[in-house]
Amino acid sequence: MSLSTALSIAQNSLLNTQRQTSVLSRNIANYQNADYARRSATLTSLAPGSRVAMIQRATDIALFKQSISALSGWTAQKTIVDGLDRLSLNVNGVDNGSSPAMMIGKLQNSLQLYSSTPSNRTLAENSLEMARDVVRSLNTGSDEIQSFRADMDKQIATGVADLNSLLADFKVVNDEIVKSTRSGQDALDSYDSRDAILKKISELVPISTISRSDNDLMIVTADGATLFETDPRAVTFVATPAYGPTSVGNRIHVDGVPLHRANGANTSAGGSLAAMTQLRDVYAVEMQAQLDEVARGLISAFSETDPNPPNGSRPGLFTWTDDPLMPANGGVTTGLAAGLKLSDQVDPAQGGIIEKLRDGIWYDVNPTDNASFSARLIEMVNSLDTPMTFIAAGGATASQSLMTYTSASISWVEDARKTAAGAAETKGALMFRTAEVLSNITNVNVDEEMALMLELEQSYAASAKMLQMIDEMMKTLLSIVR
Repeated sequence: MSLSTALSIAQNSLLNTQRQTSVLSRNIANYQNADYARRSATLTSLAPGSRVAMIQRATDIALFKQSISALSGWTAQKTIVDGLDRLSLNVNGVDNGSSPAMMIGKLQNSLQLYSSTPSNRTLAENSLEMARDVVRSLNTGSDEIQSFRADMDKQIATGVADLNSLLADFKVVNDEIVKSTRSGQDALDSYDSRDAILKKISELVPISTISRSDNDLMIVTADGATLFETDPRAVTFVATPAYGPTSVGNRIHVDGVPLHRANGANTSAGGSLAAMTQLRDVYAVEMQAQLDEVARGLISAFSETDPNPPNGSRPGLFTWTDDPLMPANGGVTTGLAAGLKLSDQVDPAQGGIIEKLRDGIWYDVNPTDNASFSARLIEMVNSLDTPMTFIAAGGATASQSLMTYTSASISWVEDARKTAAGAAETKGALMFRTAEVLSNITNVNVDEEMALMLELEQSYAASAKMLQMIDEMMKTLLSIVR
């Protein structure tokens, strides 16, 4: 080997070490950056010696796609869990101390106590106050549901705006990658940015990507709608300013195609947008229907019938604002819970007579004004345990008492919460495990980087030593020539 060849090899070695050290330093500086993929310098043979041919980025395309799919599923499931927890706590769950089931149970107990001493006005006032609490529970529950739906609608609108913004950002980095690929330039940072954007998009909607020439990517949703193809497609949603019991929320459209509807506590949704739509249009609407059925059951259970002659029934202790007649039994009367109120005839605050609770509001069932008359009170107590036809979850009818129906409503919520929470644990474990495996491949391991740094230091020392020896040999040759 000539001295000039040895010198060239030593110079290439020092240059390679410099570039490899620069890559390692960059890796170590980004070891806490979850969106950074580890870089590595690839050497290739060069006569004489070797050179850094390229800087590669650690990646696993198949695993990355699985990772964002798992992230999308877990985000949707977590959204369902949080939404059901809120509905349970604020409206009709086992932990809600003012749920309709709880208040109706207290009303039944107070009426039972009042029936034992019908002449006690204090017990009458207590029963009326319990009835007022029942009304307040249903009114407030209905308001909470509509507030929840309005909040979901606002969050959906925000999510759609974020999605459109992310798609615009995706176009910028995707164009940079395509341009760099065509010109042969380095675009590693753009790849990191593009993958980070894809993760954020998958938290909103479930996506898959299609790779095309020049490393261009096309994004489609899980049900086939195109989100991005060279340019972002429009994601549109018309927000509803305010919600009432009869309001119907608008759907999300991707490039004019409605976003897939989700179902089930173990939701079929991917991403938070579909999950929030499910909460708004399925769970909240079903819970409102159940509250309306409870309100109808109360009006029916406490209704009064003219005993002589029987001319049908009319609302008694409980009535509603929209119609003084009895609500129909053929289906759910939407908004009944929101409009439920006490009869003015028995409420002293409205100029009523509280004793009518005992003696009959519309029909005098105690014509002798007997202070010990308790038949009507006992009838009201028993009416809460008398079977009647209710519209159950899913639209099916069921014959059961009002007390049983209110308990079943709580059970429906709690079963959904339990199923959703279990599914969240499963999907969360899948997401974290997939992310961990991907992280092991793509993220920076400081220990490995430091070990490689020591190897580069040794390589640098060897190259420097070689240069020193060449220098000494050159000096010796020059002295001989002289």
